[in-house]
Amino acid sequence: MFSIKSLIMAWKYSMDGFRFLFKERAFRQEIMLGICLIGIEFFRETPIGIRIYLISSFVLILVTECINSAIETVIDRIGLERHHLSKKAKDIGSAAVFITILHFAGIWLGSWFW
Repeated sequence: MFSIKSLIMAWKYSMDGFRFLFKERAFRQEIMLGICLIGIEFFRETPIGIRIYLISSFVLILVTECINSAIETVIDRIGLERHHLSKKAKDIGSAAVFITILHFAGIWLGSWFW
């Protein structure tokens, strides 16, 4: 059942997640990259539809990084010993982030030539 209390708790859990993410170097670097590029974008005369698409490509990186961090945290919770399946899960999560970064780079670089 929906309640104000459940909404407040969901917000608290999300803020706890953000506090964890900001301890991650990669997440901080991605935030700084996004701030810089989005800042530059406001000085260009880009149509609003394209601007929204550019920003959403950045948000996709953050979402993928969140999922990757969650995967890594669960793997570390299971055990810190080296295991080929743990490596495989972490590498696949990393590959997902890399794919979204390539997607982001392609969209942003392409926008400079539209």
